[in-house]
Amino acid sequence: MQTYISILRGINVSGKRIIKMEDLRKMFETFNFKNTTTYIQSGNVVFQSVKKNNEDLENRISRQILNQFGFEVPVIVKNKDEFVEVLNNNPFVKVRKEDTSKLHVTFLSKAPETNLIDKITTGNYGEDEFILSGTTIYLFCPNGYGNTKLSNAFFESKLKVVATTRNWKTINELVRIAGSMP
Repeated sequence: MQTYISILRGINVSGKRIIKMEDLRKMFETFNFKNTTTYIQSGNVVFQSVKKNNEDLENRISRQILNQFGFEVPVIVKNKDEFVEVLNNNPFVKVRKEDTSKLHVTFLSKAPETNLIDKITTGNYGEDEFILSGTTIYLFCPNGYGNTKLSNAFFESKLKVVATTRNWKTINELVRIAGSMP
């Protein structure tokens, strides 16, 4: 069995695209996923399955959400090791030792094209900073994520990929949950 973490984009925000976590957990169990656990209301699910392709899992989960709940939700799936790598390689923690309450991670559905990356690396984002590593963007937002230009919508429009962001506390908790699975 492989342990996976799925993160859903844009559910339970401002009273829109509501999915109760218990309903989401039950939906995951219809796939015969094991040890399904949700974390907070923003669509984080840790589960176990026979080893599968992440993209296949994303598509399967997304299609079932559309069928069951009636709206499209982008889904990003990473295996436990990929999440541990994100946790262990954050340059804002590892090198600079920034205040972790100001850190976030944006996950991208795929690696963006180099020419699109080049267009955003020279921008002025005030005190906010980002470091792109493959399909992961490490964010440092000293004035809070709610006040940054470096939002999901920004990265999606500039990089032409799906993006979803989690704070550093959530990343740590998802890795902890995944690590506690048999």
